[in-house]
Amino acid sequence: MQKKGGQGDVLIPFPGRVAEGRYTFDGQALQLERNDKEGPNAIHGFVRSLPWTMHQASAHAVTYEVGLDAADYTSRGYPFSLVVRLTYSLDSEGLSCTFAVRNVGRAAAPVGVGFHPYFTVGTELVDEAEVKIPAAEYLEFNEQLAPTGRVIAAKGTEWDYRQFQRIGARRFNHCYLELDRDARGIATASLRDQKSGRTIDVEMDHAFSAVVVYTGDAIAGAARRALAIEPMTCATDAFNHPDWGLKRLLPGETFTGSYTVRARLR
Repeated sequence: MQKKGGQGDVLIPFPGRVAEGRYTFDGQALQLERNDKEGPNAIHGFVRSLPWTMHQASAHAVTYEVGLDAADYTSRGYPFSLVVRLTYSLDSEGLSCTFAVRNVGRAAAPVGVGFHPYFTVGTELVDEAEVKIPAAEYLEFNEQLAPTGRVIAAKGTEWDYRQFQRIGARRFNHCYLELDRDARGIATASLRDQKSGRTIDVEMDHAFSAVVVYTGDAIAGAARRALAIEPMTCATDAFNHPDWGLKRLLPGETFTGSYTVRARLR
């Protein structure tokens, strides 16, 4: 089966778009490859196209590893070295994904982590499903799908989904911020089929400060068949807006976080 629309991609060292692929870090102006099919931007980092090595496996969990070497990526606008480990674990409660990104270079590195899973609750199109997004704000995008810099309060707008609402014909490609959290510090986005009661919860820990919701309208032949709920440790274009959750990872430092997917009835 051919993968479409970034299905299951791991988005490191930046999730979402970097406007025109340009950014400045610690006084150094850098240019990333513009690889966005929908505009003049860089999108979704590097590791999604790399082969991973299995590091460890058990009956219920597996850990994969991949590295980014500055020697290979300086010419592509990222002169930093990272080692990334992902652990997927499955139990009766759900599927969890834990990341660990370590800076193995000699200088601080800008790091964002994201994931691009798609979900369905059995409806033919996502139009028939309901979504709940635990966020008080979202970013305004320009025609090239890069942020304008404006952060919009969701309350009172058509994009306030803090309570379940039917998706209908709305075209989501939105980056949400200021996530509401429970007493455990967990933010939960949910997709539900009201008729069957099938519900999928995506639970994001403290490491994740943003979530992108996407109805897949640009996926040829499979538009709106599933909903992407993308946990992200920083917002789209955080390389140009560090206060939107960008991690400044020091040499030898490791950045960790986890999200869990649970399926339930009602």
